[in-house]
Amino acid sequence: MVHHDLSGCPGGRQSNHTHFVSCSSLAIGTKTAYRLFSLSSVEQLDQVHENNEIPDVYIVERLFSSSLVVVVSHAKPRQMNVYHFKKGTEICNYSYSSNILSIRLNRQRLIVCLEESIYIHNIKDMKLLKTILDTPPNTTGLCALSINHSNSYLAYPGSSTIGEIVLYDGHNLRTVCTIPAHDGPLAAITFNSTGSKLASASEKGTVIRVFSIPDGQKLYEFRRGMKRYVNISSLVFSMDSQFLCASSNTETVHIFKLEHTTDSRPEEPPTWSGYMGKMFMAATNYLPAQVSDMMNQDRAFATVRLNFSGQRNICTLSTIQKLPRLLVTTSDGHLYIYNLDPQDGGECVLIKKHRLLGSGKTENKENDLRPPLPQSYAATVARQSTVPSSSSMPGYSEDGGALRGEVIPEHEFATGPVCLDDENEFPPVSIRSP
Repeated sequence: MVHHDLSGCPGGRQSNHTHFVSCSSLAIGTKTAYRLFSLSSVEQLDQVHENNEIPDVYIVERLFSSSLVVVVSHAKPRQMNVYHFKKGTEICNYSYSSNILSIRLNRQRLIVCLEESIYIHNIKDMKLLKTILDTPPNTTGLCALSINHSNSYLAYPGSSTIGEIVLYDGHNLRTVCTIPAHDGPLAAITFNSTGSKLASASEKGTVIRVFSIPDGQKLYEFRRGMKRYVNISSLVFSMDSQFLCASSNTETVHIFKLEHTTDSRPEEPPTWSGYMGKMFMAATNYLPAQVSDMMNQDRAFATVRLNFSGQRNICTLSTIQKLPRLLVTTSDGHLYIYNLDPQDGGECVLIKKHRLLGSGKTENKENDLRPPLPQSYAATVARQSTVPSSSSMPGYSEDGGALRGEVIPEHEFATGPVCLDDENEFPPVSIRSP
């Protein structure tokens, strides 16, 4: 499932928006329409839906690969509309007290993030279950929802000045813990597919940390770079949680490998290098934390050198035709597909380029050196997929912040929980084409 990084909306408007809805689905919003795509193979990118009735869309959230889609436009930035796009019907709409900055979905919960509050809906009937008021100013709508609906963990910034993460149990509607993740403000947070790990990066973008959930203990620390600060635009785990991908406003995409650490390794033979290595590691316990952390950093396992920089680019890691791939979408409306070597890593190889706007024709690798299109399209986003669900009638507001919307037309789902009629709308967690 996918989400759009809303650093440019509303207010600093960007005209178009693209994101991965799942490892096999892609959604884009433009000034004139929104479109949904399905990626069935490296070569095959099919448009499955286009809606030209809603202009200037800046959030498109599809519930995995189901028929349920949530849309927010610049024309009505305080209103969320929920549609069954295959039937062409609106399920419900909700209005909020300020502009909607981001939306997250899983099979159990729908999360609406405003600058200083978060609304939690039950996705089965759209009833408002909880409003988290007076959250620290969150101008980009930064938050993450576990796609594992059995826990529905929600993470959001606990401060606007330091990198504190609040972990919230979206199933039982209670705060779990607060994680002191970084010294500076947060720029990116993401869960793995099971909701057992949480990765984060600060606005500096130099260090990425991974924490265990729900106890919030630090498991890994990766250094993206030391030479310059960057803006992390996407952070995403592979579905098996073996890899973590980070992209930024630079030309390099980093993929880190989450090695399994164990304390039961056999004793190394007594060599001089082994002795010095142990002394070095012991010394880190007595050094300043900043120096010690630098010594413990793990470098990227694999990288991609993009042929552009400065554009917002969002990534996801997926299995397509039984092979691991890195997918990169860019703010000029292109999708790049790279091979990832899961054993040796190194530089990922570009194998395909698709154009998401215009004719929809794909472009071969040889054409990738052409100058990019003007940066008129909004940021692209990548995230993972699991299993979809459904929605029904709107509920009511407990706090007055969300107003019940009008249902147009009188929907057949009004009498109870919605069951999406297409059984094949429950996709596999990764694409495995023959």
